[in-house]
Parts: sequence; structure tokens; C-alpha cells
Amino acid sequence: MCADRRGFCGRLLRAWRVDAGERGERSCRSHCMTSDVQIVPAAADMLPEILRLEEACFSAPWTRKMLEAELTGNPFAHFLVAVAHGKPGASEPVIVGYHCFWIVFEELRLMNLAVRESMRRQGIGQALVTEALRMGLRHSANRAVLEVRASNEAAQALYQRMGFSQISRRSKYYSTPIEDAVLMELAPLVIGTEPRRARESVVEGGSVSAH
Repeated sequence: MCADRRGFCGRLLRAWRVDAGERGERSCRSHCMTSDVQIVPAAADMLPEILRLEEACFSAPWTRKMLEAELTGNPFAHFLVAVAHGKPGASEPVIVGYHCFWIVFEELRLMNLAVRESMRRQGIGQALVTEALRMGLRHSANRAVLEVRASNEAAQALYQRMGFSQISRRSKYYSTPIEDAVLMELAPLVIGTEPRRARESVVEGGSVSAH
């Protein structure tokens, strides 16, 4: 069963056609393919695959216990996954990204965003963030916040394209390695444009408390 307790268990939230973007069809044919990627609520049985993705994407990853607490025990937490479907008859769908975020009264807090390295620069990260913004608006949130490593310029650029701006910096906030955090905010909470073929490369996404 789906871990989310808010009534949209098992329901498809959003399907995005993700392609090679601005690289062009001719340059893409030899080394990439067009995929259907669906953004859906995470389920408890997805935890092992989410953990593997977490460990591959972060230098100080959340533990299984931490992920499980967010997925099943935190009433403020929402958990979305990006699931890639291959060609008919191919292997089973694969989780290629996930986004954990909180909606706490009127504030949307983007906690963790991860995209499989081979699937980056295809708009998946932006699609996950956009769905979080939509859900925040549906729950009457009027502000979104996140923290991101100061060295992660690619993630900061993604958030800036979506309307976020830097509001402060927290010294030595992250560990492994020790690094400053950039605090970013979107206020008021709006969705300026639909997800486009973004050429982002999210190495380590926004984190409010753990990374």
C-alpha cells in the first residue's frame, strides 16, 4: 500500500514526456533514448530502491531508518518518485528520482531531491519540484524554502529558474564534507512556467535538515 495517508494513494499525479531536450534528435539517437517518466506517490515497498538511489546521490545519505520515518511516520512529509518505463516487453519500471518534502501549515519545505546520474539533464528534477509546488498550493502553502550545498551550482541554477532566490547562507552546515548551505526561498509560492526540457544536473538537491 502507498505510505501517503492523504487520500491520493495509488493515483497517478502527473506523467511527463521526458526527452533529450535541446541536444536534438540527431545527436541523441546514438547514446540515449526517449522515456516515459511518471511522477507518483512513493510506496513503502519502494524503500530499498529509494535507499540505493539516496546512497548513490549523496555524500552523507539518509539512513534506511530516516527514509522509513519520512515515508511512513511523519504526518507532514510527502514522498514522490519518478518512475521510468521502458519499451513494451522490456524490464520492470525503475525509480530514477525521488523528492521528499514537508508541508507544514503555510510553508513548503523541500527536503531531499535526487535523480539518477544517467537520467539527469532531462527535466526530471524540475518535474519533481514542480509537483511539490502544486501540492503545496493545494494545501494553502504560501512560501517554499530549501537548503542546498554552496558548491552545488547546478541545483541552485535549477531552483533559480523556478523562481527561488537566495536569502541567506549557513556556515559549515553540511558534513562529509563540511560545507556552507545556501538558503533559498520562493515567496509567494507560485509556479511560473510548466516544466520544460531543463538541462539541469542535480548532484545533491535541497535539504532542510539532514544533509
